[in-house]
Amino acid sequence: MRTLGIDYGDSRVGLAISDALGITAQGLETVHHNGNDKIVLKRLDEILKNYEIDTFVIGMPINMNGTLGERAELTKKFIHKLKCKFNNINIETIDERLTTVAAHKTMNFLEVKPKAKRGIVDTISAVYILEMYMNRH
Repeated sequence: MRTLGIDYGDSRVGLAISDALGITAQGLETVHHNGNDKIVLKRLDEILKNYEIDTFVIGMPINMNGTLGERAELTKKFIHKLKCKFNNINIETIDERLTTVAAHKTMNFLEVKPKAKRGIVDTISAVYILEMYMNRH
């Protein structure tokens, strides 16, 4: 069974998947949804047909002072939708503070061109979210 990492955002959702042994995380894709969660849910349904996934790990956007803001509330609403649609999948959250910063540092180190960054930053963030989860389990 595999684990799917999810970096949920306003207009894009980054996805990463573990290998079958749960050792490594690979970026899967970025889903552009422009606020329409139905697009994301449909894509997740398609992914579940191709991979045996037993857990979704979603980054929870916690403020630097440890509080939950508006983004966290939107993420909680999305998690509720996931629970309703995929009731047989375990859903976990993980503190995603600084994953986007780490993703940008990685892209800068790899000298990714500025135009390409926007398309992959969410996928890289999802990899970091999934790796943090895997390192704890």
